[in-house]
Amino acid sequence: MSSQQVPDMGGRGGRAVPGTNGSPETGTHGSLTRLQVVDDEQRFSDELSDYMQRRWSLADAGFDYNVVAVFGSQSTGKSTLLNRLFGTRFDVMHEGRRQQTTRGIWADRGTDAMPVLIMDVEGTDGRERGENQDFERKSALFSLAVGEVLLVNMWETMVGLYNGANMGLLKTVMEVNLQLFGGGGESKTLLYFVIRDHVSPTPLDSLAATLRTDMERIWAGLNKPSGLEGAQLGDYFDLKFASLPHKQLQPENFEQAALALRAQFVDKASDGYVFQAAYKRRVPADGFPRYAEAVWEKVVSNKDLDLPTQQELLAQYRCDEIAAAALEPFRAALEPLRPRVREGEIAGELGDVARAARSQALAAFDEQAARYHADVYRKKRASFAQTLDGELHSLALNQVKNALALGAERFARESHAALDAAAARAELAGSVADEDSFSAVVGGVRARTSAWFGGIVDSLAIAGAEWTLAAEVRQLDATLDAATAKLRDAEMQRALEQLRRDARDALGEVIGDRLNNPGDDMWAGVMQGFDAAAAQAEAQLQRRMDLAEVAAGDAREQLRRRVRRGVWEDMVAALKEELADQMVLLKLRSALEDRFRYDAAGLPRVWKPADDIDAQFARARAAAQALLPLFSRIDASASRVLPAPLASAAGAFFPQGFDAEKTLTLVTPARARELGKRFAREADALYLEAKRAMVATQNRVPAWVLALLVVLGWNEAMAILFNPLYLVLTALLVGSAFVLHSLRLWGPALRAVSGLASVANDHVHELLVEAVNRTEPARAARREPRAADDIELEALGDESPVLSASGEERSSASSSKSQLHA
Repeated sequence: MSSQQVPDMGGRGGRAVPGTNGSPETGTHGSLTRLQVVDDEQRFSDELSDYMQRRWSLADAGFDYNVVAVFGSQSTGKSTLLNRLFGTRFDVMHEGRRQQTTRGIWADRGTDAMPVLIMDVEGTDGRERGENQDFERKSALFSLAVGEVLLVNMWETMVGLYNGANMGLLKTVMEVNLQLFGGGGESKTLLYFVIRDHVSPTPLDSLAATLRTDMERIWAGLNKPSGLEGAQLGDYFDLKFASLPHKQLQPENFEQAALALRAQFVDKASDGYVFQAAYKRRVPADGFPRYAEAVWEKVVSNKDLDLPTQQELLAQYRCDEIAAAALEPFRAALEPLRPRVREGEIAGELGDVARAARSQALAAFDEQAARYHADVYRKKRASFAQTLDGELHSLALNQVKNALALGAERFARESHAALDAAAARAELAGSVADEDSFSAVVGGVRARTSAWFGGIVDSLAIAGAEWTLAAEVRQLDATLDAATAKLRDAEMQRALEQLRRDARDALGEVIGDRLNNPGDDMWAGVMQGFDAAAAQAEAQLQRRMDLAEVAAGDAREQLRRRVRRGVWEDMVAALKEELADQMVLLKLRSALEDRFRYDAAGLPRVWKPADDIDAQFARARAAAQALLPLFSRIDASASRVLPAPLASAAGAFFPQGFDAEKTLTLVTPARARELGKRFAREADALYLEAKRAMVATQNRVPAWVLALLVVLGWNEAMAILFNPLYLVLTALLVGSAFVLHSLRLWGPALRAVSGLASVANDHVHELLVEAVNRTEPARAARREPRAADDIELEALGDESPVLSASGEERSSASSSKSQLHA
């Protein structure tokens, strides 16, 4: 017996432990071990009891343990599935070559202290055993007898097949199991079908229904023992189904699905927990080795599992050989097309090549196999045809999926381009023509896409094949329906935006006119504009919905509510923009000036001393301030279309959840108070300006002063009139004064004169200082002799006043000099 190499996976070392003295081979991985319970020579291991007690620590578990076995075709990933679910390290197939990996029946305990004994059974339909199905039947029957849960591992493409899904083998072992162990009916067995590489759009429920139907048909065809003729499948078996994504194409999805499936074996709180009391064999753990050995001995000695007759055996053997030989050219013909289809290409010649290859393969099979046992020939031919059709279906399905993806992409791309072109034409024309409607544009693109896809599907049809592509055609229709719905939503969104722009333009003009001329009917005018804009938008929306074939009912009503909400929100936005702080102050000031600066006839007021300016200002300011509350909140009561009260509009006029009541406030109370203060300051400035104008009219020269000026200035006036020089100068001065007054340039002229005077004053000051500095030394020289004389005459009593005067003169000169410097 050859040793089985344990791979080094995840850093946990493995080693080959060859059996001795005919003992089964064993391998170790970490703290857990595996045992070959039955070798490929059908010998049962005598070490199972030792492993249960010392290696797996299950001997003392009593009834608190479970047994799981796996069943399925060779190289379908059974060992990989067990490793993923229970953390075992059964050998898996090398990715670089396809060959038998598991021989016999192996057992191991699950990791993480799981009290579960897992059996990895040799796969069926292996080329190593060929036509010898003896061990397949016995190992399957053994697994069915001792296991509480039997995992039936199969590919998705096997569902619906008879031999491919091992239905024939299941029928045989279920029939024998019912004869050998089914009399008591103390416990059930859970058949857990795990569908691998589930990549097609077919839902799991549909696949499960197919498998359940097949199992019911198999059960109905069993030769049941006496007394069990009325037994039902559910009396002995429960069926459960799960699917896993493709391990290579969808590795992340595969791992997630495997973890979810593992939870059903680990988590007792899970709704799908598989280890139920109904499946217990009621065999204590310490007695399981003897029980399993007894079951195997009974299975091996059963004659109902013997091989068929020699004639049938020969027919089976030769038919399989002929089928294998005919399969090679069939696959060779398809091989060049497989990479192209896998890469997403549409191989137009696939249908012709597939039909020719299938016909040639069946003809080659019929030519040589028809002379053998008729029943075997018919069964083998049907099985061979299923094999051919299975491969063709897989290849055709991939091509149709490629066409489905390309068709959906093509439909979306062409529809977008056609709708954009139609929208451009509608914008130029100002309306949407019937040929540019959504239904016409998208319907045309859809018809072309469906015709293209239908041509591809028709090209793949094969007469006599048991499969069809009707599901894929329905999937295309569903995909196009979903894409059409998205395009319709986008088209209606574009229509809503266009209708809102039109309504916004119409409302902007109405709102500007009404708010610039406020009055008691201001909000009535605004609401009238809203009603008209909303009605116009709804009318245009109705036509756009008809052209887009929007379904009647809630969908249309929701769109109407959305356009109403959009028009309302645009109106509120325009009102808030029109009632910004500066705009409100401008409107209030304009209203104040209209009432204060202009009379009822619209003429400017000229204030006179007799006018009551205070009362007039108070009335004008009160009227302007009264506009602020009017601007603060929308009065929607004048609308003919809005429901009353407005709070009830949500869900009836506007979409559900939209609170139009909250949008009525345009100017909050705090903002209104601040605007009132700012307006009061501007109004006060206007009032003071008017007061100054009135005071200016009151400051007139009295008449008697003018008469006195005429009398007293008569001579001077005559002198000016009769003197040409004075007359010209006077005319120039009067003309200059008139020009300055007319142009209101008195201020700049006075500032210029003041500047010139300041410059002249500075210049004169510098000249005086310079003159004093030049004359001071000469005066000092002239005063020195006089000072000596003063000293000499000091004794003269009558000259003392002169000396005193001379001293005062010097003091005065010194003071003058200081003042000039200063």
